[in-house]
Amino acid sequence: MINRRLFVQGLSAATLVAKSAGSLAEAFAGKPMRLGIIGPGSRGKELVRSFLRVPGVKIVAAADVYEPRFAELNQVCGYTVEPHKDYRALVDRKDLDAVVVSTPLSFHAEHVLAALRAGHSVYGEKTMAFTVKESEEIVRTVDGGKQIFQVGHQYRYAPWIRAAIEKVQQGEIGDVTHVFGYWHRNSDWRRPVPQPSLERLINWRLYNQYSLGLLAELASHHIDIANWVFGEKPETAMATGSVVEYHDGRENDDNVQAILGYSKGRRFVFSSMTNNAKMGDQLWIYGTKGSVNLTLQDAVFFYEPRHAEKLPANATVTEKGITTGASYRSGGEMPYRGPGKKLEIAVAEDPTATACRSFVECLRTGAKPIADVHVGLGSALGVIVGNESIKEKRELKISSTV
Repeated sequence: MINRRLFVQGLSAATLVAKSAGSLAEAFAGKPMRLGIIGPGSRGKELVRSFLRVPGVKIVAAADVYEPRFAELNQVCGYTVEPHKDYRALVDRKDLDAVVVSTPLSFHAEHVLAALRAGHSVYGEKTMAFTVKESEEIVRTVDGGKQIFQVGHQYRYAPWIRAAIEKVQQGEIGDVTHVFGYWHRNSDWRRPVPQPSLERLINWRLYNQYSLGLLAELASHHIDIANWVFGEKPETAMATGSVVEYHDGRENDDNVQAILGYSKGRRFVFSSMTNNAKMGDQLWIYGTKGSVNLTLQDAVFFYEPRHAEKLPANATVTEKGITTGASYRSGGEMPYRGPGKKLEIAVAEDPTATACRSFVECLRTGAKPIADVHVGLGSALGVIVGNESIKEKRELKISSTV
């Protein structure tokens, strides 16, 4: 069973110890926190709901170019949030403890850097930035300042995922060589548009002027897990994509497949499609002694024997009268398909809520976020170069100056 220690690790990297639920709430109560949000759209409002669960937090200001979002935000908050049509008016405010950035990806760096340079701590949605250069500039700015910066990789805050990866890193499933990620949906990924002129504003994820598509909006979370498991950033990217189902004027692909290379020949393999939901959102971590399946609900371990016998390169194996090449060696067994061992958790909440709670705690204590700027950089590099690989139709090397 995952104990309270691991749950607390999911909240922050600070020196909290196991406490009762009541005393933990008291620890979070502390200094009131006044937050501003740039981009209170669909994801932005989800973040607001999570932040408002934290005692002492109030959303006091919002910036957006689409005016109807202010009324929607007020409804979520239950009070009137001061609106700004220009984000610069928000970052110029002196009464904010932090700024939340949840705008289209191509604006992330502009908004994050403006807030940081104005002296604000920032919770920035993933993917961290639109280009490698922008990502590096955010890293330099954060590393050169005192502000707290957390990127929206909430998988890092799920206690069952943290516990599972801790076990993996301790050798639970042997030497890990591959991580596979699936994010399959059966939806056109569109949102309703009140009038045609608002198409790109509302459905920005479909257009390459604003978004890096499925790799940015979905795979970024899985790339982050692979980086975490392998303990490093990816070195190469090879990806492909197409529009196979939704020929509706979108520019970003409706299906993508990608392979990221790491040291020692290790690989992250990703698949996303939007016209079939089989496999859903899940990851598989494969090692020499077993596998672990990760979702946003649970973590399940599967164990299997490893056959120590090594055959000559040209040998064959006869099984039930069938002669096969030595490349297929199952020892007379079908691959393991039985039930796995599920990690039990004592305390859990939605990972986004935990991530937001942890950010507020970091603001109050000065602790370094789990999903810090370097975590954000590692995932962003895979996303950005992966998209370049789709365009160039070849494998590309990944590099960074920070």
